[in-house]
Amino acid sequence: MASLRITQKTTYDDQTKNQRDIITQAVISVGFGLAAFLAFCFLRPRWTGLYAARKQQKSAASRLPELPGTFFGWIPVLYRITEEEVLAAAGLDAFVFLSFFKMGTKFLAITFFFSLVVIQPIHVHFRGNGGSESIHNDTNGTGTAQYQMHTKPTLLNDIHLDGSKKPDSQFSLPPTSFLWMYVVFVYLFTGVALYLIVTETKKIIRIRQGYLGNQSTVTDRTIRLSGIPSELRSEDKIKETIEKLEIGKVESVMLCRDWKELDDLMDKRMNVLRKLEEAWTVHLGHKPGSKNRKYVDSRSSQSAGRVDGDDEESRLLEDGRDEQNHVSSYAHDRPMIRIWYGFLSLQNRRVDAIDYYEEKLRKLDEQIKSARKKDYTPTPLAFVTMDSIAACQMAVQATMDPEPMQLLAKPAPAPSDVIWQNTYLPRSQRMLRSWSITVLIIFLTIFWSVLLAPLAGLLSLSSIRKVWPQLADALESHALSATLVQSVLPTLIISLLNVAVPYLYMWFANLQGMISLGEVEMSLISKNFFFTFFNLFLVFTVFGTASKAIDLSTGLKNGFKDISDSFQNTARIAQILAASLQGLAPFYINLIILQGLGLFPFRLLEFGSVALYPIYLIGAKTPRDYAELVQPPVFSYGFYLPQTILIFVICTVYSVLQDSWKMLLFGLLYFLIGNFTYKYQLLYAMDHRQHSTGKAWTIICNRVVVGILVFQIAMAGVLALKTAILRSLLILPLLVGTIWFMIYYRRSYEPLMQFIALRSLHRDDIPGAVTPGDSRYDSETSHGRDVDEDEETGLRFINPSLIIPLEDMWIAKEPANGGSGDGHPEGDDNA
Repeated sequence: MASLRITQKTTYDDQTKNQRDIITQAVISVGFGLAAFLAFCFLRPRWTGLYAARKQQKSAASRLPELPGTFFGWIPVLYRITEEEVLAAAGLDAFVFLSFFKMGTKFLAITFFFSLVVIQPIHVHFRGNGGSESIHNDTNGTGTAQYQMHTKPTLLNDIHLDGSKKPDSQFSLPPTSFLWMYVVFVYLFTGVALYLIVTETKKIIRIRQGYLGNQSTVTDRTIRLSGIPSELRSEDKIKETIEKLEIGKVESVMLCRDWKELDDLMDKRMNVLRKLEEAWTVHLGHKPGSKNRKYVDSRSSQSAGRVDGDDEESRLLEDGRDEQNHVSSYAHDRPMIRIWYGFLSLQNRRVDAIDYYEEKLRKLDEQIKSARKKDYTPTPLAFVTMDSIAACQMAVQATMDPEPMQLLAKPAPAPSDVIWQNTYLPRSQRMLRSWSITVLIIFLTIFWSVLLAPLAGLLSLSSIRKVWPQLADALESHALSATLVQSVLPTLIISLLNVAVPYLYMWFANLQGMISLGEVEMSLISKNFFFTFFNLFLVFTVFGTASKAIDLSTGLKNGFKDISDSFQNTARIAQILAASLQGLAPFYINLIILQGLGLFPFRLLEFGSVALYPIYLIGAKTPRDYAELVQPPVFSYGFYLPQTILIFVICTVYSVLQDSWKMLLFGLLYFLIGNFTYKYQLLYAMDHRQHSTGKAWTIICNRVVVGILVFQIAMAGVLALKTAILRSLLILPLLVGTIWFMIYYRRSYEPLMQFIALRSLHRDDIPGAVTPGDSRYDSETSHGRDVDEDEETGLRFINPSLIIPLEDMWIAKEPANGGSGDGHPEGDDNA
């Protein structure tokens, strides 16, 4: 009985500590979050170039209501913006992204209600009668994790974590009928989640089909044809082959060729142009960010002073130079640059930088004009534009060639979405890059796991004592310091890691050689979710629990030998993993509190852009730099979507366990605040390229279903460890049914998220069909005219390097009359 009283006292102390940790985390998060939110409310009307950048620069957002300049007056206006307005102003990708937040809000509201009204009272009742688990960490420095299960004595609960027998006096025999609650609510919550998935998917499909079925643009009528055999690599042969299939007439064919030489010249030209603009800015002697200036074409004003000749260096090195060409009223001398020439570039001389870069620019222009006339080697990729959307959809939904990997048709991305530098990469090189990046990510996964192991050890005071006893003693004597180190610090490090790693994975995704930016975005979502789910949930959970039973100092000396030895005891493994979910619940609650209450206001504030703006402002020199400085930040779904899916999964996994209402409450707040934050950013503040036309929804649903499977497996394991074998087995049919649902969903719903149904092209034939007022192209391209008719926009399936005008310089010059400048380079309307 004395041992039981000690156990109960320790459990009470742990519960008190967990409550103190949660309150401390909430106070810190709310404090910082409230400060960031108030700063945003203050800066929003005063810095419209950042917080209303999209509203000012995007024609699609111009129809949105104007937000009041008052401190909080913008909140109700933003709240009243409807889904139809979001769809018209921001496109399908933004609509799908916000739909997931709404679905998550519905699910967590339902689960929170049952958790608070039914699940928690049952846990409290049976805990008072010894019927529920008691999990806590021993703080006496022994490193033993006590896991008391007051159920019938079995082999699993008759053994301590150290392998010794429990005395019989520790066991009580309460009724276990309450364990049926686990089975009932696992079935109920799974049914609710799958129902919401199906309901939202049908809604999105209906909107997407109506949204895309009423368009008739180049993109909607174009297929991306890959695997073209060598005998068909010409525009005429491709057109003839497609038309022989009798699926429609071919309007045009853009056969991709090896334009690497031309693309490299264009990149080199842009670098030289920027250096020339910088040289002119230095010569003018004033910042282009000030008022009363205009941008002019300096090359035209200096063209009369150019020295005729073919050799660039010979003219730049001439001793005699017409000094009259450099006479000006500017206070600053013309900048000089040192160039190297001669044998092995051992000789050098300082020359006029403006003359040097102007001459390099002139020679590059000549090379580009010559390169545009060359005939390049064709590649196995082409963009084929059909005469109708129906013909295009029949082509992409059919098998066109009897030979494997030949004439593979897919829907084409938008012309501005194509990464032309990757269109001429050989398939073998793309495959090599893809597999190399995959192998690298696997190694990084192992690296993150090793990195997170000591971080997980911070959750246990006994683990800290084994590595740093003095720190453990100090934390034990200072409750607030222990809370900051064990609760606040790990969640903060995890959050920062979750912000930094996606940038690395974005770089990897861009290296894989994908054809379109939309594919890069989808790949980034998958990579980042794998990182967050595997490393920040599964691995962290395992290491966070294993650290309670494994001597970390010995593990560092002897590698993983002790880990393998410890896992030989199956009973010990079972008890460790059973304690894992409940033992790490406070950590995940603190993580959700920090993300929802603390970091969302900083995202609304765009803290990164605000903090980096002074640095970029100091580095900006030319008008082009300043023009790029005021561009709206880019919103990437691959950065924010994976973390949201992870939090949805965590809340689902914990939805039936004891004290789950806390997790569900803060998860609900996370989705409510997140929906509001991202709604503002997607509509008013940040630019987002509409790549995938809502295809990310299938990725969301598939990952959510994986989380549901983890939830079912976890609950089956908990019931098995409570010796409720029959009830554990009753979850297995649900597991099989969920796997069947995943297969059924992929076969039935995903095709409608990839293609346009032929009946959607004739909406009058479908009862109850929804026809949106404006499509993505209607709202952003003058009802499609800019895409289909205006050749100057460049939105055609052709490499821009072949047709784009050679851009003039942007330099700043004080107007003669002292008036304000026009803000554009002279003679370049598109700049």
